Amino acid sequence: MSKNNIKTSGFSLAKRKELTGDDFYEVKQLDDMTIAVVCDGVGSAQEGALAAKKVTLHLINNFKNLPKTWSIEKAIKEFITSINSILYAQSIQEYERPEYATTVTVCVIKGNRLYGANAGDSRIYLLRDNKLNQLSYDHNEDGMANVLSNAVGISENVEIFYFENSIQKDDKILLCSDGLYSLMSNDTLSKNIPNGAYQLVRKASSLVEDNLPDDTTAVVLEILETDYIESMKNLNLIIPEKLKKGDIIDSYELTHSLIQNDRTWLCKKNNQEYVIKFAPYEAIENEKILDLYIKEAWNAKRLKAGFFPKSFIPKQRSARYYLMTKLDGITLKQYLKKRNLSIDEAINLAKTLVSMEEFLLKFNLVHGDIKPENIIVIQRDGKKIFKIIDFGSITEIFSITNKAGTPSYLAPERFTGSAINEKTEIFSIGVTLYEALTGKFPYGEIEPFQNPNFGMPKRAQKLNKNIPSWLDSLILRAITAKEELRYSNYSHLRFELEYPEKVKPFFSENTPLFERNPELTYRVGFIISLIINCILFIYILK
Repeated sequence: MSKNNIKTSGFSLAKRKELTGDDFYEVKQLDDMTIAVVCDGVGSAQEGALAAKKVTLHLINNFKNLPKTWSIEKAIKEFITSINSILYAQSIQEYERPEYATTVTVCVIKGNRLYGANAGDSRIYLLRDNKLNQLSYDHNEDGMANVLSNAVGISENVEIFYFENSIQKDDKILLCSDGLYSLMSNDTLSKNIPNGAYQLVRKASSLVEDNLPDDTTAVVLEILETDYIESMKNLNLIIPEKLKKGDIIDSYELTHSLIQNDRTWLCKKNNQEYVIKFAPYEAIENEKILDLYIKEAWNAKRLKAGFFPKSFIPKQRSARYYLMTKLDGITLKQYLKKRNLSIDEAINLAKTLVSMEEFLLKFNLVHGDIKPENIIVIQRDGKKIFKIIDFGSITEIFSITNKAGTPSYLAPERFTGSAINEKTEIFSIGVTLYEALTGKFPYGEIEPFQNPNFGMPKRAQKLNKNIPSWLDSLILRAITAKEELRYSNYSHLRFELEYPEKVKPFFSENTPLFERNPELTYRVGFIISLIINCILFIYILK
């Protein structure tokens, strides 16, 4: 589940007037997973506080490097078991008895699933529809609520209570030490959990006039939205293996295949034409491919703006597909085979691409594959309108694992594993403008798996004399191979597109002085020539 879908809070107070306590907690939100841990160091143990910290950090750090083949259940059990062995061995070595001892509660949220475990009497609660449910199990001696029967570090083997549950929107999960629930009834907990961890612990403290009898810790995880991708993945939808002209899927008749793999088609329903895109057949067996497709469909549905085709997912469907309105135009790549864009058209294209990227940035996204093939040219009222397609390439900004993009349009740093960011997207915009105005690539066409050489590109103005100097400099700054010299953000590029008079001349490092400043070159040449002529004149007079 995206970390944007979960609100987290945590707070801890030491007992009485003490400055530090034996409790320790941590919450870590990764890209698709949230981990929360609360540990309560055993008060009778000399190293209880240190044990609580060690266990918490051990779990958090190991989840950061979770082996891909491990299930969450295996990871939780293995990580707790391993730190138990470490702490118990350290206790025996240093004290000859268990002194590194602590309770532990851990929750992991991934997708729409809650995974949890505990050892000891720290608890995990789920508040749903104003009803409080204890999900953990108290490991106490029979009839002695204050005596632990199990915890991390007290014996060679640890007993782990493990559970799983589905989560829903507005669920609130509480992890806490016994210092909290021993002071508050379930009813009081239910009323105060929505206020977050800080207010919850402060409320407990107020009940005893800020003289807590025990260290008190709370972590609250609030589910703001469920994971859309996970929900869509669990739908019982077919993925057709073969598709052909004339097939009818939920009243949509396939009329013409648009791509060689036959997964994207023109279709018709009630005399209205659409583009329909099906999930790859490999998604049946490959969860990663399925996740990517669902993410693409989700972006197509939610990213509504004038520069994208209107897209939607029918509520009642029997197969994995989404629909887009048919655009009456051709790709910019097809258009450029006949003619280049005019200067005004290219400026309009640049502004459209920047606006699109700024819109995506609000969602922490980038397009990832800007190129003429992904731009549709539409003629409307005597003007050219540009629409951007390919929702499949859209990805999170700063992603380092996504391989989106086409080599000829990729910034040099993308070939060495750098993250996708505003600068790399601006490079792609610059290359697209260069090609739209000249019909050429600034660094030549780059083939897949090629190790390109980014030398000094020829100025676009040399290939198209109509390009004004300000636009030539703007393009050159956008496509410079030196990352530190390129536009650093979309807003800077937009400003210079709107105020050409503010654009400063831009030259590559190896540009000759004559090109950088021809007027100065002529002046220097004239002065040198004058000096030489004077010397010759004096020589002749002698």
